[in-house]
Amino acid sequence: MDREILGLAVPALGALVAEPIFVLVDSAVVGHLGTAQLAGLSLASTLLLTVVGLCVFLAYATTAAVARRIGAGHEREALQSGIDGMWLALGLGVVLSAALLAMAPWAIDVMGGSGDVAGYAVVYLRISSLGLPGMLLVLAATGVLRGMKDTRTPLYVAAGGAVFNTILNIVLVYGFGLGIAGSAIGTAVAQWSMAVILVAVVVRGARAAGASMRPAAGGIWQNAVAGTPLLIRTLSLRLAILLTVFVATGLGAVTLAGYQVVNSVWGLAAFALDALAIAAQALIGQSLGAGDVGATRAVLRRTLQWGVLGGAAIGLVMALGGWWFALLFTSDPEVRVAVALGMAVAGVLMPMAGWVFVLDGVLIGAGDGRYLAWAGMVTLVVYAPFALVVERWAPDGPVGLAWLWLAFAGVFMAARAVTTGLRARGGRWMVTGASQA
Repeated sequence: MDREILGLAVPALGALVAEPIFVLVDSAVVGHLGTAQLAGLSLASTLLLTVVGLCVFLAYATTAAVARRIGAGHEREALQSGIDGMWLALGLGVVLSAALLAMAPWAIDVMGGSGDVAGYAVVYLRISSLGLPGMLLVLAATGVLRGMKDTRTPLYVAAGGAVFNTILNIVLVYGFGLGIAGSAIGTAVAQWSMAVILVAVVVRGARAAGASMRPAAGGIWQNAVAGTPLLIRTLSLRLAILLTVFVATGLGAVTLAGYQVVNSVWGLAAFALDALAIAAQALIGQSLGAGDVGATRAVLRRTLQWGVLGGAAIGLVMALGGWWFALLFTSDPEVRVAVALGMAVAGVLMPMAGWVFVLDGVLIGAGDGRYLAWAGMVTLVVYAPFALVVERWAPDGPVGLAWLWLAFAGVFMAARAVTTGLRARGGRWMVTGASQA
């Protein structure tokens, strides 16, 4: 079981970092064009990453549905569900792309963009939005392959896409002199290239299994219904993060700067633990599809052990290495102290985060999206008063950041740990068979 967990989790981790790498490459290339261009990229990429993040249900819901049907021995139905999920991704991507094209100036204005910064942001947002359907297809196709316990193909495609994106960006921005527009074109082309490859892999398998390539209204609707609770669950997480940023902003420049550094490290740690959650999704889905409750419990126990131990190891590095991490990001001594304190708090609480991330993956794999949606909103309600108390009473600077991370990594994660832990202790989420209903 350990080999199977790691065999799924390690490649999944590589694929997870694809989109952040795209943003890093764009930032490095565009950053040399000027400050206004880089600021414009920051605004536009924040909007794009938010949209893509909210659509991650396309991968999660598809993984659960495909894994469950594969476990039940219904390969054709599994791949048919995957095909319907990809049609949903394409349709949703076209709608969102059109909306961003039309609303780009308004959206950038709402985010505070003005002057040259706003102009560059609108250009980047409009062009890169053309790649959004491709990126959503990547999510859906990746979900199909994960459900089939294939995390290596998405890894190879993600790595190739990152390299292709880097080459395109450099050539178009500097070779053809297209500026920030060249970066957006390169990213959109790379995203569509990844989509074409992954869709081709899924379609080949689906044809071999006898699945239809035509869009089925019933199947697309079923995927949309299954994904809606996960969308609500993701929205609750995003709102909690936005609230945390709001509090950090209110506590002053030192706190906000320190938060940015600690949050970046926390995000990298979350990728590692999310990779375990993805392994749990596939394994839980297949064991429940096969009707094997004993195997489901065994996967639950072992992945939780991996999550807590992984969180402890990562947390130890964070807690002890905060000061040295800070040296890489800032020369301000007060910000360094804030980062060190914030990372110490986050590191101590990271084992609990590992528990939470894995349980999240377990329940997603079981198709328990409705409970996760409800639990997500409950945890947001629990967290909000604590965050606002920090904003009202905590001092600016290092101590304020420590209190903020205690609220987020402590109270918010504890609320998620309780709600998901209570669910996992029972048996209502372990619905066996090919259907999640």
